[in-house]
Amino acid sequence: MRALLSTWGSRGDVEPMVALAVRLREFGADVQVCAPPDEEFVTLLARVGVPLVPLGPTVRSVVAGTRPPSGEDALRLAPELVAARFDTLAAAAEVCDVLLAGGLMPAGVRDVAEKLGIRYVYACFHTFGLPSRHFPPGTRPGTRPGTPSPQGEADIRALWEQDAQRVNGLYGEALNGHRAAIGLPPVDNVRDHVFTDRPWLAADAALCPSEGLTDLDLVRTGPWILPDERPLPAELEAFLDDGAPPVYVGFGSMAAHAPKDVARVSTEAIRAQGRRVLLARGWAGLAPADGRDDCFVVGEVNQQALFRRVAAVVHHGGAGTTTAAARAGAPQIVVPQIADQPFWAARVAELGIGAAHEGRTPTVESLSAALRTVLTPETRERAAAVAATMRTDGATVAAKLLLETVSQEMSPVPA
Repeated sequence: MRALLSTWGSRGDVEPMVALAVRLREFGADVQVCAPPDEEFVTLLARVGVPLVPLGPTVRSVVAGTRPPSGEDALRLAPELVAARFDTLAAAAEVCDVLLAGGLMPAGVRDVAEKLGIRYVYACFHTFGLPSRHFPPGTRPGTRPGTPSPQGEADIRALWEQDAQRVNGLYGEALNGHRAAIGLPPVDNVRDHVFTDRPWLAADAALCPSEGLTDLDLVRTGPWILPDERPLPAELEAFLDDGAPPVYVGFGSMAAHAPKDVARVSTEAIRAQGRRVLLARGWAGLAPADGRDDCFVVGEVNQQALFRRVAAVVHHGGAGTTTAAARAGAPQIVVPQIADQPFWAARVAELGIGAAHEGRTPTVESLSAALRTVLTPETRERAAAVAATMRTDGATVAAKLLLETVSQEMSPVPA
């Protein structure tokens, strides 16, 4: 089987696709990953030996400015990504048997698969944004730009219809223009067209329960985890060995969204609890507040190994970081910034494996209060208990399912 996996987004959108690619290859598939050409993704795919097909602009060029991307930025990016998918995937998938897509609204992928006559699968890493009769669409920053719903609108069905209209406003004209150019009829609901009736959910059942959260017929596989065997840097090992476990602080790719002065605020709050600080530089370029030796700065590092050795993880609530901390049994404080991050913060609090910070900008006082909650034996014991229930075979489950599905479709029908 020949597969092309396509995504555009942050590390949490790319690394699961790489995990699936690795498992598919181990089962004998010929697989490529179509992803943004950021240096860290180029390095990640090179590390595992999976070919990268560059797609669109780098994510860093979009999100790492001095301000968060605006609605106008989204209106420019959406048609650019649609065009990139039609151009790039049409060539890369020409000899493929299946196209699997995820990440930022992958409008254009299903359409290329339709033109080529091959299987299309949509995969998501959370249920945020999937239509539901029980919950309204999210309204936090980072959700879909466009005409807001009328103030006071309470009808959930109407709110989701308005959400679909906002997706059409972003992607509809570009998508249908490209469809017409290759002889395909227009679609009137881009969101539902992309999601299909049966999307795959690559998330842990405890962290992301799906019952009652969407009207779609989800296929649960478990999270797609890429094993990381890299040793920790010697200097980091020395820091970890030189005292009690530190508290990790990182905001990943949240460069423009990172809370103001978060490095200083976090450092003061952590020191107030008598703990050392492990600061992840990330795309926000976090730097220590002073030169004291109780604070260590790390770049891109093996989180699977690191999180098992920290007292707690303070982060933005990306799906990947939340899952990594939960698997490691590390108590966590989620300071959500955009999109699905409030969902993960709420789940962490509901499970008792950490705390959800109220508001996007922590103070020394608010973060200190959250730390007092998570730096307790009870929270660590609960985090360890949840970690013991989490499955690690999601990429294997998905790889086998994809191989079986495509194999059945390729099998000749008996006369």
